[in-house]
Amino acid sequence: MHLFELTIQDAHAKLTAGEISSLELTRAMLERIQAVEPKVDAFISVDEEGALKQAAECDKRIAAGDTTPLTGIPVGIKDLMCTSGMRTTCGSRILDNFVPPYDATVITRLRAAGAVIIGKLNMDEFAMGSSTEHSSIKATRNPWDLDRIPGGSSGGSAAAVSADMCMGALGSDTGGSIRQPASHCSVVGMKPTYGRVSRFGLVAFASSLDQIGPLTKCVFDNAVMMNAIAGYDPADSTSVPKPVPDYTSYLSQGLEGMTVGIPEEYAALEGLDPDVSAAVENAKKVIQDRGAACVDVSLPNTEHVVAVYYVIAPCEASSNLARYDGVRYGFRDAESADLMDMYKHTRTGGFGAEVQRRIIIGTYCLSAGYYDAYYGKASQVRTLIRNDFERAFETCDVILAPVAPTPAFKIGENKEDPLKMYLSDIFTLSANLAGIPGMSVPCGFSKKGLPIGLQLLGKHFDEGSLLKVAYNFEQATDFYKQKPKL
Repeated sequence: MHLFELTIQDAHAKLTAGEISSLELTRAMLERIQAVEPKVDAFISVDEEGALKQAAECDKRIAAGDTTPLTGIPVGIKDLMCTSGMRTTCGSRILDNFVPPYDATVITRLRAAGAVIIGKLNMDEFAMGSSTEHSSIKATRNPWDLDRIPGGSSGGSAAAVSADMCMGALGSDTGGSIRQPASHCSVVGMKPTYGRVSRFGLVAFASSLDQIGPLTKCVFDNAVMMNAIAGYDPADSTSVPKPVPDYTSYLSQGLEGMTVGIPEEYAALEGLDPDVSAAVENAKKVIQDRGAACVDVSLPNTEHVVAVYYVIAPCEASSNLARYDGVRYGFRDAESADLMDMYKHTRTGGFGAEVQRRIIIGTYCLSAGYYDAYYGKASQVRTLIRNDFERAFETCDVILAPVAPTPAFKIGENKEDPLKMYLSDIFTLSANLAGIPGMSVPCGFSKKGLPIGLQLLGKHFDEGSLLKVAYNFEQATDFYKQKPKL
């Protein structure tokens, strides 16, 4: 086995045993990036010099016996988390040359845990998209089929982990942007409870929905990364001061006594691919065989989820992106005759079509005379959606569902049809609106050999139950062991 194929768990064992060094591991990863990055286009920037320097420091830590499960492990970062001295673009022309003077809290915590940050990963511009085709820099390709999308907006993160270009990665999930690309690329992705992981230093898309989480090769690695990044942060006003358990401790537990809910409304939704339906049904049987009981639950406001999300998210985006005006930082149109022209030309030239579309929608919904009819009403229905989950969790511990209605589609297939693209998030949006945790774990392949993910949704701050179910399912199957042929 090549070093770049190792999981975090296996690499940690070899590092602490002295069988390999972090420098060797990091060099192997950099060579892998050089070999397959031209095919996949997952990275926006690779910090080769910085990564090797970090790896050398990690080797000193390991030699001194100061190790964590992430010490010396090369990881990638979605390019909307601030990294001191390293470019942070958000996949946008308007931030093309932005170099933050500070680290996001999650980066500080990864560095403290000894992780080697190897580079920044491609994404839909400002995390707005479901395919990573909306990056102003390039479109990322799915390692399982280079003619298809990897999912989005964390497509670069999912593709890099799937293609063995990093051992784990951070993404962000505003409406499914960790879980959906994880499903399409056959990796494990966790969207934690809102407030569980600090958003300080995350460039905001929709502040009440955004959440940072890990993408990894297996469930154990996901738990390890959650241990490193979760926890209260006084620098983030939305962070919750709640104790963080050792997430790996859940992985030794069986499923006896657990109840898994199956939403009645999800099976009735149009557009669900038969291969996806069959894979999820098979996963349900595997989980039952491991000791869990399955019950039907109802989420009656599911039909309103897409409409609610695509009012609330653009409204918050409109507010958050108002700061990019060419005055303070980022791209500025230098040819403008006056201030108003500079504002208009900077934003027209700096933002891509999808970002402009969402800003316009959000600004309209927040305008005088429309606020109550759109944003106010959407906020009320959002409360109903959250109440649906609270009622469902009175009768079950975890909810089981598809991640996406179809496997990955071809690049360009839906780019000119925003509504069809938005509907691809139908199964993931509700978790963000409700603030609950959700994750995707590989559960099968379509007849064309395309990955399919199983979505697990849990109670607030109960990521441990999701990891427990996912790990039990993973141990009963071998989907996560299969690799794309690059």
